[in-house]
Amino acid sequence: MNDLVRQHTALSGPDLEWLHLLVSEWQLLSDLSFADLVLWVPTRDGTRYVSVAQMRPNTGPTSYHDDMVGHLVPRGRRPMLDVALDEGRIVREGDPEWREEVPVRIESIPVRRESRVLGVIARNTNLLTVRTPSRLELTYLQSASDLAQMIAAGSFPFPDQQTDMDASPRVGDGLIRLDAEGVVQYASPNALSAYHRLGLAADLLGHHLGTTTARLAPDRGPVDEALSKLASGWAPREFEVEGGDGVIQVRAIPLKPKGPRIGSLVLLRDVTELRRRERELMTKDATIREIHHRVKNNLQTVAALLRLQARRIGVQEGRAALEEAVRRVGSIAIVHETLSQNLDERVEFDEIADRVLAMVAEIASGKVSGRRTGRFGILDAAVATPLAMVLTEVLQNALEHGFAPGEQGAVEVSAVRGGSRKDARLLVTVQDDGVGLPPDFDPRRAGNLGLQIVRTLVEGELGGVFTMLPAPEGGTRVVLDIPVRSEKQG
Repeated sequence: MNDLVRQHTALSGPDLEWLHLLVSEWQLLSDLSFADLVLWVPTRDGTRYVSVAQMRPNTGPTSYHDDMVGHLVPRGRRPMLDVALDEGRIVREGDPEWREEVPVRIESIPVRRESRVLGVIARNTNLLTVRTPSRLELTYLQSASDLAQMIAAGSFPFPDQQTDMDASPRVGDGLIRLDAEGVVQYASPNALSAYHRLGLAADLLGHHLGTTTARLAPDRGPVDEALSKLASGWAPREFEVEGGDGVIQVRAIPLKPKGPRIGSLVLLRDVTELRRRERELMTKDATIREIHHRVKNNLQTVAALLRLQARRIGVQEGRAALEEAVRRVGSIAIVHETLSQNLDERVEFDEIADRVLAMVAEIASGKVSGRRTGRFGILDAAVATPLAMVLTEVLQNALEHGFAPGEQGAVEVSAVRGGSRKDARLLVTVQDDGVGLPPDFDPRRAGNLGLQIVRTLVEGELGGVFTMLPAPEGGTRVVLDIPVRSEKQG
């Protein structure tokens, strides 16, 4: 719609925003009218109309099987558009138009913003299935007529009330028509069923909806008065009511076709099962976070016990082995700590990598500096946990074997995400400027426990490739090529 309006019309930015607001709401008008809607806007030179939006009803057959958006028609070909635009009134004159042996009634509704008519809505009703209307259909049509008059007067949609139509109740979910006092004139079967789930034992017809709703909801003190007003439809609002065994989502729409409020339209949806599932998911998420928190605490306890044991060992090799174990346990604890703060089993690994780098760098006592470039991004817990251990082992190996005691140097960790959505990969490079590898060094045959752990985790658990080779400019380079799930995938 933006491109069509800017290309063909002289409407301003605020005018375009008004049309967007209208289009976000007009499914309601289409469903109540049992009709297709096409929004026509006059072109910049005033000689033609361009159709910028279209809506089909959920409650009846369509009149347009083709997409009308982008069509241009000259002024004069559709006189009802001209009259509605020039005189600013709803036009219903004329005989039905026949389209592919289907009679279609056409009406034109001017779209007003403040004192200007921006365009015209053509309402097209398929008359092929017309029959004697029921009470529900009559209520729909009367409500549609009231909304159409409000659009023509510029009082609908409500500029200060943004509505998510994907989440809001729709006409078929449940509809209640109130008079100016808030008394129920009509309630659809779905609406009545929703109130029965709240605990209503009687009919709604003839009862004050606000008072009835407040009585069914749990006692909330002063809020009851506000709930009573909201359910009376005095203002455009959307809210939820919980009572008995149910939860209903309610949207109130004041009807002011000629200025003063003559009543209200109340749309409602039974969202009991949806809210129950949401609560179950919240409970599950809280339980998972608590488990990660406890695992982190237990790992920290294990690390503390190993550290205490290391201090009591007089043999240097034994003390060093326990200190390595402490760092390995610590890297896993960092991942679980991050997971305990998230709502899902995915973590932002950059923070974990920085903490692992800082933890391992403590070994060098400030002699060797470390830094990270690039971005790891969001990783699944199944990838983050082994990758944290791998990163710990590689960094620890670089600091212990790449530099002589007391020697200064630097270690850089870089991360690059790449590949397609189906074959996303993470390329991690750890490079130091130390002494480098011995000439006959083969990482696959090295007996170092840390390298064995790295190979096992990268190739066995992560399904990646581990490479260790001399860096061209001196030092050692370790490359990890790991398949990962794309960050945009759910």
